[in-house]
Amino acid sequence: MALLRRVGAGIGIGLGVGLGAGAASAAGIGWFYSSVLLDTTLRPVFPERVLASDEGSVTLAASRLTAQPGTWGLRWADPGLTGGALAVIGPVTAQRRGEIVRPLLAGPVPAAGTAAVLDAGPYDPDPGARGLAFEHVDVPGPLGGYPAWYVPAGGDTWVVLVHGRGGARREALRILPALHELGFHQLVVTYRNDVGAPASPDGFYHLGDTEWADVAAAVRYATERGARQVVLLGWSMGGAVTGALLDRAPEAAAVSAVVWDAPLVDWRATLRQQARNRRLPPGLSPLATAVTSRRIGIDFDRFDLRRNPPARRPPTLVVHSTGDTAVPVAASRALVAAAPRLGWPMRYMEVPDAEHTASWNADPAAYEQAVTGFLADVLAGARP
Repeated sequence: MALLRRVGAGIGIGLGVGLGAGAASAAGIGWFYSSVLLDTTLRPVFPERVLASDEGSVTLAASRLTAQPGTWGLRWADPGLTGGALAVIGPVTAQRRGEIVRPLLAGPVPAAGTAAVLDAGPYDPDPGARGLAFEHVDVPGPLGGYPAWYVPAGGDTWVVLVHGRGGARREALRILPALHELGFHQLVVTYRNDVGAPASPDGFYHLGDTEWADVAAAVRYATERGARQVVLLGWSMGGAVTGALLDRAPEAAAVSAVVWDAPLVDWRATLRQQARNRRLPPGLSPLATAVTSRRIGIDFDRFDLRRNPPARRPPTLVVHSTGDTAVPVAASRALVAAAPRLGWPMRYMEVPDAEHTASWNADPAAYEQAVTGFLADVLAGARP
């Protein structure tokens, strides 16, 4: 989720006319929380601290994130580099009081005292970083041209890869080589409010309620170029976006399979968890949800896929981790449990401990085997 910032300082006062002080305060907090949710502004934050480093290792101040399992990027500000500097760090090798030691696998060496952040995307800046040939393309969509990376292959299956809220195409770089080995064309897309993409008319995220049309344009782009089967692969809010596409877009007919990583399949459940993360009183989450619904016209009930499944329900792999503090794993479990009743072929992989969208990071080989094995199974059966 985007970082908190001061939004609409006078809103609470304006809403408080004719209300009690408590109601005015609640209304102001509800508006503020809604504004954080809809805010498209990206602000890098570097909450971790490098204590020591050399060519082979880095010692970080201990925190829940610096102790995360697996392979990660370590990013820090660098005025000479767009997006900052990025190194690759491996699994924890030592854990002492207040310190976490991890191997430095690639990239520059951060200086002691550097403020940094663990990045689930350890690769920069494009598919070339994974040794893949690719093209920059523009996908014609409802608001204009949407930049995308196209990684060509030899078959007639295309994968459309969709990042999450506040994320970027870099999210997809982890899985591209494994999909390329299957002979799949890959289209790593943007949607409205992304860097380089058209802005939404009101400047807000619409949480999947409008962004689906941008991704539908990408599916159309693929089919117009010979795709006979299309796979949707989405992270986090990419699940909400592609779920709405499956329900509303004519292009959904071309979708043969779906892979969701830490998917947002119940917005209300996610907003409740986000409110807990911010230590908001439980009663404020419904208020913020109602404010958000009014501001952008979203019907959150349509985004509870267990109760309101999409019209098209192709075979779907759901991957979620138990350590996810952003999008609750319980919502994915509930959807998977309901899948037989919904007539929705679904496979589930649960990863222990890892944070939001970090299942690949925890065990890249197991993750890639699950994804490629699922697609090999279901797409072979889908061919005419």
